[in-house]
Amino acid sequence: MENKIIITIDGWSSCGKSTLAKQLAKQLGYVYIDSGAMYRAITLYFLRNHIDWTDDIQTKSALENITLIFKYNEKSEQSEIFLNEENVEYLIRDLVVAEKVSEVATISLVRNFAVAQQQRMGEDKGIVMDGRDIGTTVFPHAALKFFMNADILVRVERRFKEMFDKNPNITIEEVKSNLEMRDYIDSNREVSPLRKAEDAIELDNTRLTIQEQLDIALKLAKEKISN
Repeated sequence: MENKIIITIDGWSSCGKSTLAKQLAKQLGYVYIDSGAMYRAITLYFLRNHIDWTDDIQTKSALENITLIFKYNEKSEQSEIFLNEENVEYLIRDLVVAEKVSEVATISLVRNFAVAQQQRMGEDKGIVMDGRDIGTTVFPHAALKFFMNADILVRVERRFKEMFDKNPNITIEEVKSNLEMRDYIDSNREVSPLRKAEDAIELDNTRLTIQEQLDIALKLAKEKISN
């Protein structure tokens, strides 16, 4: 029986973490778990229900009413997130959610809730999970860890292209401001800040194609699995 491992992919916003994670999972026959989608879905629930996330009592009560699961969509060949049985995969990509998600993700109650769910998902191994603290907090003993990086201007351009399709009124200045704000909040929060795990392999993809990036990661993953 093949040795299954946990692969973590952390890094800054718009570094292509989810692109690599999805491709890697597909190539290896692993389950892909988008931890960022979990925080976005929680943020969407809070916004919809007018939850004051600075209030611990309101936050704790709201979290008790949230169920998050991933379902595989055979048409798109992607895992999609469901919030209380509703597919919110596309709703959570909205800029309104993007502007608040880092703030919500700083809250210890929220992080503890999400981390506990993520760890349960990894009990059988054979997963690829991307996020901000997966290799440091969620799975510190993962067999293979990547930390992704790219030049800020390249990241802004990537995010702008991604968001322009959904919102043609968005400006590149708005995207840059949102990215810089998220970078600052993610790396300065008290609970599980974004940082590179000591045993993580850094992948700077500023000048790499998506295929080149996948080839590097896949080679390293296969080496780990066969050891």
